[in-house]
Amino acid sequence: MPEQGPEARGIVLRDYWRSSASYRVRIALALKGIDYDRVSVDLVAGEQRSEAHLALNRQGLVPALAIDGLVMTQSLAIIEYLDETRPGAPLLPSDPAARAHVRALALAVACEIHPISNLSVLARVEALAGREARANWNTDNIAAGLRAVEAMLDHPGFTGGFCHGDTPGIADCALIPQLYNADRWGVSYADLPRITAVARACQPVAAFAAAHPDNFKP
Repeated sequence: MPEQGPEARGIVLRDYWRSSASYRVRIALALKGIDYDRVSVDLVAGEQRSEAHLALNRQGLVPALAIDGLVMTQSLAIIEYLDETRPGAPLLPSDPAARAHVRALALAVACEIHPISNLSVLARVEALAGREARANWNTDNIAAGLRAVEAMLDHPGFTGGFCHGDTPGIADCALIPQLYNADRWGVSYADLPRITAVARACQPVAAFAAAHPDNFKP
């Protein structure tokens, strides 16, 4: 009998240690208390373009999560699936208006800041305009994006800690990895009090510590 791949044996996350999108899903899995196996996909080495990975994620991206007999892609879609199928420790508020705003916060990071900071985009900027342009592009993008998120956090559900209410949710899963990237690129957010408060609230939560890239560095 042929050996089964890891996806056939249970919950498997295919990710890259420093990928923001992967980091989001690791946080959500930890908040939900879901155990999983992990398969590293080295983006720098181009493993995301391998035939084996493309069979699981046709975009050639990470993460890909094998769960419940499915292989799921796109980090926010994965997180919402986890929330719908494993309702303990909810990651979205129950009120429809609040849910919409929390989704908007997560999307402001995942769809506005993150895509133009991706490795492929930065490589293209460098190829067109040089290494200094790459750095300026990314730091300007992160700084502007975080200022927008700071303004969006001025809402009735922000009580001075997490992005909404008194427990972490999908917006925190998106924001904390982006703050890790800001730190890597030397982008300060000390002048953004709401974002600073979210970072402070998440810091002692075990799920965020467990999902940190340093735990998975090769």
